Amino acid sequence: MTRPATGGYGMCLSVPMQIIAIDGFSAECEARGVRRTVSLFMIEDDEVAVGDFVMVHVGYALRKISADDARTSWQLIDEILAVTAS
Repeated sequence: MTRPATGGYGMCLSVPMQIIAIDGFSAECEARGVRRTVSLFMIEDDEVAVGDFVMVHVGYALRKISADDARTSWQLIDEILAVTAS
C-alpha cells in the first residue's frame, strides 16, 4: 500500500456492478445510479449475462459474483465510508 501525503494509507478497491447490456467483450454496468462501460476481457472464461453482478476495478470486470455478495460488498463499503467520514 502507498501512503499519501495527507496521511493514512491508500488501497485499490473494486465495486460490485450489475450488467445491464452486453456488446461483445464490453458491458454497460450500473451501481447506485452510476453507469459505466466495463471490459469483460478479464473474465472471458466466465459466462455472464444481463442481470449478473461483477466486481469492477478501473473499468475491468474482475469476476462474476452473486447478488448476495454484491449486496454484502455495498454494505461493507458503506460501513467503511461512514467510519472514514467521521
